[in-house]
Amino acid sequence: MHRIAATLVTGPSAALREAMIAGALDARLRTALILEGLPDGASPFGEALPTWLTIVRIAPGCICCSGNLPMRVTLNRILRQHPERLYISLANSSHLPQIREFLQQEPYDKWLSLTKELIANNHSHV
Repeated sequence: MHRIAATLVTGPSAALREAMIAGALDARLRTALILEGLPDGASPFGEALPTWLTIVRIAPGCICCSGNLPMRVTLNRILRQHPERLYISLANSSHLPQIREFLQQEPYDKWLSLTKELIANNHSHV
């Protein structure tokens, strides 16, 4: 079974997180993005997405609380599309250990291979 490289992305604003992800994208890989919250400026992804890129936005809030339901439903839908790469942008990094733990439990432990987090900040260069 092919495991999907999954990267958690944190940072103070949606614009910085999305710019960090946009700079890391590889057009040779089917990629899915789960972006928490609404963009807080012009999105680097534009309106017309390339066929290799899927973007899903979920409402801001603690995605590791309340049974992980929004994250679980969104993630399950994304995984059915068989992406080769996954980025998950988090509006709040305070529960990062709990989110990593959630993604390393069954069934996600068989599908995902977590990478080092990307941390967007005002000094990031993409």
